[in-house]
Amino acid sequence: MLKNKWSYPQWIAHRGAGLAAPENTLAAFQLGFDSGFTMFECDAKLSADQVVFLLHDATLDRTTNVQGSAHAYVWDELAALDAGSWHSVQFAGTSIPTLEQLATFCIEKSCQLNIEIKPSPGFDFLTGQCVAREAQRLWAGQSIPPLLTSFKREALRGAQSVAPELPRGLLMHELAVDWHEAVDALQCMAVACHFPLYNASLIEEIKRLGLYSLAYTVNDLETAHNLLKMGVDSIITDTMDKKN
Repeated sequence: MLKNKWSYPQWIAHRGAGLAAPENTLAAFQLGFDSGFTMFECDAKLSADQVVFLLHDATLDRTTNVQGSAHAYVWDELAALDAGSWHSVQFAGTSIPTLEQLATFCIEKSCQLNIEIKPSPGFDFLTGQCVAREAQRLWAGQSIPPLLTSFKREALRGAQSVAPELPRGLLMHELAVDWHEAVDALQCMAVACHFPLYNASLIEEIKRLGLYSLAYTVNDLETAHNLLKMGVDSIITDTMDKKN
């Protein structure tokens, strides 16, 4: 597998600004940017009318003022929700953004993005296709495309089917026995692992395969620096503290 250039920074702000602002909102990405980050991680899924928007959970219960499956709502309904009051009064009335809105922000700020494809149950392949197609459109002409990652292999297959040129990474909370075959079939350039999985042997193996590595979600700076010293390429973190 050929090793393409890793064009992304070492530090990636998780869901915009970690825990400091309502996740996956433009307010979070602005706060992350103000804290010195130049790359962000977000979660993307589909509305009932196939608009790509930002949300982590399968339901709206935790991070909005309504309950129910995220996929059951059309975009106009989702856009009207309060996605900030759950976090704090300061962010009351904050709305859910589309991927297009976040792309505009990132391109204007010269920031990079890791888009985790987070399908609603039963929509893995379609979500991968729609996210990749939208990313392809939104970042057309940009020198550094977003990195598409997912735990769902079918979502990555969907992305691969419509935009094979976009970089992909396989997310793993546990090391799958067939991960070599998976990253090869999906033509991934990276793996993104739960940080305790990493050791010198695994990092050496990843590099030998011509792949890059991301570690999530690392909120202890000593642990983060140790992972970087071992050779992990990028750290996804909730902490907005000074990173150096």
